Amino acid sequence: MPTIQTITIIPSLPERLKPLMTIARNLWWTWTPESIHLFQDMDRDVWERCRHNPVSLLGTIEQPRLEQLERDDIFLARMEKVQRELDRYIKAQTWYKKISKKGDDGKIAYFSAEFGLHESLPLYSGGLGILAGDHMKSASDLGLPLIGIGLLYKHGYFQQYLNPDGWQLETYPSNDFYNMPVSLVRDKKGDPLTVQVELEGRVVHIRAWSLNVGRVIIYMMDTDVPLNSRLDRQITSYLYGGSLETRLQQEIVLGMGGIKLITALDTWPSVCHMNEGHSAFMALERIKQIMHKDGLPYDVALEAVRATSIFTTHTPVPAGIDRFPPEMIRRYFTGLADEMGIGIDSFLGLGRINPGDQIEEFCMAVLAINMASQTNGVSKLHGEVTRKMWGGIWPQIPRHEIPITHITNGVHTLGWLSSEMSLLYARYLGSRWIDEPTNYAIWKRIEQIPDFELWRSKERLRERLISFARERLRNQLQTKGAPTYQMKQADEVLDPEALTIGFARRFATYKRSTLLFRDLARLSRILSNEERPVQLIFSGKAHPRDKFGKELIHKVVQMANNPEFRKHIVFIENYDIEVARYLVQGVDVWLNTPRRPMEASGTSGMKVPANGGINLSILDGWWCEGYKGNNGWTIGAGEEYEDSEYQDEVESRLLYELLENTVIPLFFDRSAHDVPHGWVEMIKNSIQTVCPYFNTNRMVEEYASQFYLPNISKWHLFAKDNWEEARELSRWKRDVSKVWHKVKILDLQVPINGSPKVGDRLPIKIVLDLGGLDPEEVRVEAYIGRLDDKGEIPEGHPLPMLPIKEQQKTGGSVFEGTLLCLSSGRIGFTIRCYPFQKALSHKFELGLLTWWEAER
Repeated sequence: MPTIQTITIIPSLPERLKPLMTIARNLWWTWTPESIHLFQDMDRDVWERCRHNPVSLLGTIEQPRLEQLERDDIFLARMEKVQRELDRYIKAQTWYKKISKKGDDGKIAYFSAEFGLHESLPLYSGGLGILAGDHMKSASDLGLPLIGIGLLYKHGYFQQYLNPDGWQLETYPSNDFYNMPVSLVRDKKGDPLTVQVELEGRVVHIRAWSLNVGRVIIYMMDTDVPLNSRLDRQITSYLYGGSLETRLQQEIVLGMGGIKLITALDTWPSVCHMNEGHSAFMALERIKQIMHKDGLPYDVALEAVRATSIFTTHTPVPAGIDRFPPEMIRRYFTGLADEMGIGIDSFLGLGRINPGDQIEEFCMAVLAINMASQTNGVSKLHGEVTRKMWGGIWPQIPRHEIPITHITNGVHTLGWLSSEMSLLYARYLGSRWIDEPTNYAIWKRIEQIPDFELWRSKERLRERLISFARERLRNQLQTKGAPTYQMKQADEVLDPEALTIGFARRFATYKRSTLLFRDLARLSRILSNEERPVQLIFSGKAHPRDKFGKELIHKVVQMANNPEFRKHIVFIENYDIEVARYLVQGVDVWLNTPRRPMEASGTSGMKVPANGGINLSILDGWWCEGYKGNNGWTIGAGEEYEDSEYQDEVESRLLYELLENTVIPLFFDRSAHDVPHGWVEMIKNSIQTVCPYFNTNRMVEEYASQFYLPNISKWHLFAKDNWEEARELSRWKRDVSKVWHKVKILDLQVPINGSPKVGDRLPIKIVLDLGGLDPEEVRVEAYIGRLDDKGEIPEGHPLPMLPIKEQQKTGGSVFEGTLLCLSSGRIGFTIRCYPFQKALSHKFELGLLTWWEAER
């Protein structure tokens, strides 16, 4: 085989067009319509062939065309305007600069296994990646000092195609990094920057690439380095691909390699945010580096890292979490555990609900929870589900008080907004909505848009979606070698004036993509009504190993191929950001049918209202908070069922009834000018209620105010005076843990004469054996609430009790408080005590809680 010398050839742009490459290498262009149109107009055919990748476009477009554009004064003026806008954006005053105080300086590192930023960067599989991408875009808009850490996959996630029988098949094309908007990170000598991680005693080399997203940078790592073995070069080949061991290796590269990369870049973060548990090993590398750099013992370094780490979980079921066999963890981490001085058994305990269970697998979510000061779900309901799922970590604590909160997801509105709606908003809302997307007063101006104008914009978006769907269907048929008559039929599917319902997401069984197919006769009557036509557009992928998900796709495709439904149902292959954009912009109704409470958040429906669409969904995920009664529809009232077959029967009937009796009549109730005023009113309600809240600017602002800024302050507090605060907290925790078993509630006194009335205040006094602790080191609470049929308090609320100086012969400490009788009925109360120190991130950080147990 001949020796091949590799060279990298870069595009040869005329001097006056060089700003185009600067624009192309910053993903700011993806949410700026003028930039998109600028690249489109250079050569539309090449633009489509390059999958809307401007870096590839600039390297592919023919030189005569570039020379022509260099002489085009109008094009140059447009380019210069876009360049000025990018410069203005980068330098502008930001929300973060306005709200942060002196001493708030510190980097935030955001770790994610996937980032969904644009269809030209296929480094994502679904909602987790899309959320991460929108998080980065809003972090840029708000000016946060944030960097992203991820992996640059050689093949990314699979491209989907269907065989002639309608079964999903997968292909994995290679990503050409040199024709993507990523740049190889270099050291001070100009050589590619590399860092190393150890895997089972061998060194694996990692190189890094940078990706500009407005004001922020994502650093992406890959192991396809000549110094590595063939197998190690493949670690970053596939997103969520390969064996369980490959998954572990990827997560070591992401977490530990990510921290090593940040160190090599001299960009040490004050706060680290784990977007799902894949990156939880980063905490261990942070601990190790602090131990080595500052000579700290493990337990002190742990306090510093835990106090400044955040974990966001997106998973509503335990099966969705990565778990590894203990023996695999022993092979990879015994050396690190010994280096940190804790031993492999204690190391394994960090990833177990029951640390002493030698059989329990090592769970990445448990590791992340144990390494974070704050853990959150991604919707209010998901917060409740997550507290239930991980309650075993805090067995003494009532479920509703488990220290897991929620920050509801959002979407980066500009990145999903159609040109038509953007122009409409510019005309009636002004430009302030772009900088203040959370301002409800601005969104109230939606009412000023004439119904006729809003409706015509929506109709144009639906027409564009229909054209796109037909073109995709033609391409799908052509790829399969379909006969000419079938190709012609592609131009006849769908009706630009029909009520268009979209269903597009990952094809997992709990999402119930075929719920509408339970009564085909009824569905046929709905779809084939010539006076009130309705149509369905589906898209989505099933995991390559998900047999049941693939069967669901096959069923949808079979329905679309059925002559009875052929004109009314379409399945668009290879769901990606481009397909999603057409769908969320063009549909009239976005259908979502998960099994409650299996949807953690579900952000696809959040993208629809800004584009004039309306949600029709089970009350699950974000829709529990988003539904207001006049801005969409719910299937049921949030019921949860034991029998899934019965649930499907009930909820499919409810769905049919909603469509037949409410949704379809409202859509086709037209004025003399063919405007459905009732429908448009609901569109306006949907925009006004969803857009100002369910956006990532609000979401990132909440992360900043609730997590990032307090943790940056905590980092500075802990780091000063040679980590004295962290040392003191570590010492205190160790001392408290040794004596806590001695803490007992000795006596309880509550004078009750007869039956108290609502509004009464009952004095309460207890005597407590603190086991040698000072009264200031504990918090004592009366815990009161309504009793359930088991005689327990499922959701009580605490009332503080304060120490007094009264001396007891027993030597116990006395605490007093007041019971407030706020409601009538069977009320129970008890007493509880837990350790307290001002540096704790939350009151149950130690997991220690003593309840009153009367002697029997």
